[in-house]
Formats: sequence, structure tokens, C-alpha cells
Amino acid sequence: MLNFNHVLICLCGAVLGDKVFTGTYGVNYGRIADNLPSPQSVVTLLKAAKIRNIRIYDADHQVLSAFKGSGIGIIIGLPNEFLRDISQGEDRAMNWIKENVQPFLPGTRIRGIAVGNEILGGGDMELWEVLLPAAKNVYTALARLNLQHQIQVSSPHSEAVFANSYPPSACTFRDDVLPFMKPLLQFFSQIGTPFYINAYPFLAYKNDPQHIDINYALFKKNPGIYDAKTKLHYDNMFMAQIDAAYAALEKVGFDKMEVIVSETGWASRGDDNEAGATVKNAKTYNKNLKKLLMKKKGTPYRPKMVVRAYIFALFNENLKPGPTSERNFGLFKPDGSIAYDIGFTGLTSSAISFKGVGSLYVMVSASCAAFLLLVAL
Repeated sequence: MLNFNHVLICLCGAVLGDKVFTGTYGVNYGRIADNLPSPQSVVTLLKAAKIRNIRIYDADHQVLSAFKGSGIGIIIGLPNEFLRDISQGEDRAMNWIKENVQPFLPGTRIRGIAVGNEILGGGDMELWEVLLPAAKNVYTALARLNLQHQIQVSSPHSEAVFANSYPPSACTFRDDVLPFMKPLLQFFSQIGTPFYINAYPFLAYKNDPQHIDINYALFKKNPGIYDAKTKLHYDNMFMAQIDAAYAALEKVGFDKMEVIVSETGWASRGDDNEAGATVKNAKTYNKNLKKLLMKKKGTPYRPKMVVRAYIFALFNENLKPGPTSERNFGLFKPDGSIAYDIGFTGLTSSAISFKGVGSLYVMVSASCAAFLLLVAL
């Protein structure tokens, strides 16, 4: 008799494909704030900007309802604090999916469930142990509901999973992470899930501004780096970080696995010790990143694997803990105006407030690269 899970895995892996991510550009819609516009308003903003992919960090029902009929693909999050419970049994995962996923289908395009965020390499070892069982239970529950063909199960990682990443070809997973990472990769490989990495040249530069050329981090003209092993040249850190992930995956036998950047961005403000956190640099990074993604090309090491990325983040989030930079990654301010110009025009200073559930928003395309946002109550 065939193993039930084996059959499900074989069926799913080849089917999902590009359904999860349309095109190459997405945005993270974080909501740790008390001054953000309504989710309905956010949908209007995203549609006008032609952003077709978003990630959220929970399964908020108001958000999922607002996105009904929008056509925007969403990866929802199963927060870290739920993993212990979900790992206990498939029935726990089934209950969570029936409450937070199934009622919103098919109107809301839920295309993925991110099981936890930056678990491996983090400080809670117990979460390392429950990540894979939780991911398997979520997948099996989806399969029993015949949803495994349209909803991908994944788990994004931070750069902390790597022992080193310079030069890219030398990248390896940490020895203590590998016993947990390898079986997770095996499972994701079977079900067709890419490797999701949160890659921030900003953080690398902030931590070592004396030795990193900021132009290399910002996609500006610079000498770049040469990887002697692969004989490849890199003129920006973003591509080098992706190829470092490909190198690490290859070393543990997953050379066919796609890498998708689940978070990347640049802070527009920071504390005195946060080098590079300025509006000018944030604008430069995100504008150049957008241009790069629109080219729909691969990396030096994987030229045929088109680079896809979710930008962090849609809004500044005023309640996020930590250094000032954490609250200043937004492309937009809470009132809907732009934090800086990368090709979109938000509200003008004289416009009526962006907040308010009953407002009507009309966005008109001003050019192929910019949009004028008009607001009327």
C-alpha cells in the first residue's frame, strides 16, 4: 500500500510552480502599528501600484476579507508562538486552517503559509525542533482538504543560518543548524517549496561600515567583488547574498531548489550607531532593486533562475520594538504619502487623511513608472 503522505507530496511538488508568486516583485505588509490605513485602503494602494504579491505575518481576518476579489496573491503567516501547538498533531493544524484559511477561499488568493519566521539560527532551540513537524502537519491538513495544489507551505530564514557567506561560493550552513535544516530542505524539496531567505544588505553594511562599500550595497557603481572559485563578478551585495544561499544549498544536495527573497529593504531612519539609515540611501536601494527585479533576470551563479523578492515593507510601523531603523522600513508613511520616491506618488500634504474605513480612493496612472493618488470622501 502506498504511503499517503508520499502520494500527496508527489502530487503537489510539480503543480504549484509560479502560482505562488506572480512576476518578480512583492511587498511585506507588516502591521505592528496603531496608525495604519484600513486594509481596504491598502488593497486600493497595492492595485494602483500593480503590486500583485504580498506577505503578512499572521492570518488576520479583516485583512483577508479586504483582499477578497483583489487578485493579489497573499502568503499568510503562522506565527512562531503557534508552532509548538501545531507540531503536536495534524488535528491542530486542521483546526487552524479551517478557521484562518478555508473560509476565505477562493475569493482571497491565499497562495502560501509561512510556518514561523526566522526560526533556525534563532535563540529558541525548542522552536528549531518543532518547525519541521509543524510544517508537515500544516501540509498534510492542506492535502486532506485538497488545497495542497494552490497553497504552498514554506518557512523563511535569516542570514543567521549561514556560517559564512563571503565569497558567495564559500557559503555553508552553520554546523548546529544543519541537523535541523537538512530534513526541512528534504521535505520542502519533495513538496516543491523554494528556499526563502531574508536578505538585507542594509544590515550587513550597518554591522560593518568600515569594510563594506556602501555603493556595493546600494547597487551603485563600484569595483564589486570577484569570486575566484566560480570566476564570477558581483557588482551588488543583493545578488551575492542570493548566490551564497544557492552555494549553501548545493553543498547539502539541493542544487535544484529555487531561492526567493522573502524580505529585503533599507531603513530611511536610524539611531546614531546605525550607519547608512537615511532617506537618500533607502530611496536609492529600493529604486535600484525595483529596476533589477523588473528585468526578470537571474543571478551570476543561477542566470536562468529569475530573481524574485518581497520588499520590506509597505509601511513604517511605529510600534515595532528595537532600534529606530525597525520602525522606518516603509515605502509609505501611515497617512498614505510616500516615504520617498521610487516611482509612486502617494497622498499630497494637502490631501484628506488616508485613514478611514469609509473613504473612497481613486488612483490614476500618471506614467508607466509613477502613480497619482487622488482621494475623495
